[in-house]
Amino acid sequence: MYAQIRRMVMNHDDADDVLQNALIKVWTNLDSFRGDSQLSTWLFRIAHNETITFLTRGRTMMSIDTPAGNATDEDGEKLTVASRLMADSYFDGDETEAQLQEAIATLPPKQRTVFTMKYYDDLKYEEMSGILDTSVGALKASYHHAVKKITAFFESKE
Repeated sequence: MYAQIRRMVMNHDDADDVLQNALIKVWTNLDSFRGDSQLSTWLFRIAHNETITFLTRGRTMMSIDTPAGNATDEDGEKLTVASRLMADSYFDGDETEAQLQEAIATLPPKQRTVFTMKYYDDLKYEEMSGILDTSVGALKASYHHAVKKITAFFESKE
């Protein structure tokens, strides 16, 4: 659950907060789990909903228009998502991974979610459909658009 949340909020401390809220919801609603789906699907859905709620509140919604929120370095320069990730002691990727995260941050929340679930978590569209309560066709379209936008992001860097 942490990995799913972290890929969406891109900050360790924020991901911890969202995970804590999600786990509290899991604990308080455990008796309402009906078993209609796998437990992992139910957990993913709660984590996803908590993440979207967090992002909607505007705490860390990052985009190219507002690089890394309002973060600046000691010289007062705006930090990009990639530079924030490279400076994060909890980030264990390389510069390419940081740039991929920056590209992902430019995606609308739904495309970002679908891309991270498919690319990082290797979930099948049918599983994502159960988690996100969206049709397989819509998920495939979202993933396709996300890949095109990420490709365009990297092409613009060349």
